[in-house]
Amino acid sequence: MLQNSSLKQGVTIWFTGLSSAGKTTLSRSVGVALECQGYRVECLDGDVIRKQFCSDLGYSKHDRDINVRRLGFVARLLAKNGVVVLVSAISPYRAIRQEMREYIGQFIEVYVNAPLSVCEKRDVKGLYKMVRLGHLSGFTGIDDPYEPPANPDIECQTENETVEQSTTKVISYIERYAEARFQCLYSDDPIPDTESFRSQISPSGTSRTAGFHSVSGDTVCPTILGENKL
Repeated sequence: MLQNSSLKQGVTIWFTGLSSAGKTTLSRSVGVALECQGYRVECLDGDVIRKQFCSDLGYSKHDRDINVRRLGFVARLLAKNGVVVLVSAISPYRAIRQEMREYIGQFIEVYVNAPLSVCEKRDVKGLYKMVRLGHLSGFTGIDDPYEPPANPDIECQTENETVEQSTTKVISYIERYAEARFQCLYSDDPIPDTESFRSQISPSGTSRTAGFHSVSGDTVCPTILGENKL
């Protein structure tokens, strides 16, 4: 169970992956789970934002980066006001995602990983078919690159996981992050940002927090000592 006050500053959960990988479906499912626990949640869909606010942009790398920066600006503004922001956007380039991590600060990257063949079979919006027919060009994953995260905070393999399983994985990570922040609210230790927190979690989900030190009675904050399972 998440402590509601632990995410008082808000946080941005950034879902990246190929078209039809399942980003929007997963972000909506995570949003419902968080709302049920009393959190203020806002979903920002990259396609919707592009249509409503970024219709002046094309699909060059320059324009794609501008689109991501606009998403990041809105996400940061919302998160600063205590909202848990769920961004679902292809955001194909590593450099701009890293830029958003540094700009937003409280940023958790979720790699929604599905093979191109699976995404093309799903083809939720019919875009892959249009590409194969020659009606679209510069499409991410086919004739424009997608650079998968080298070290995402969370990876959901939607070819092999149900929506419920992927949702549980994301919520579990958020719970651990929120708990770390909550525990430190009453200690002399600084409240961890997502970058310092992720350094304590290995890609396999193993915590590098092997011990805890007591602060103010029963309150504890993680001390990085070695490897340990959460």
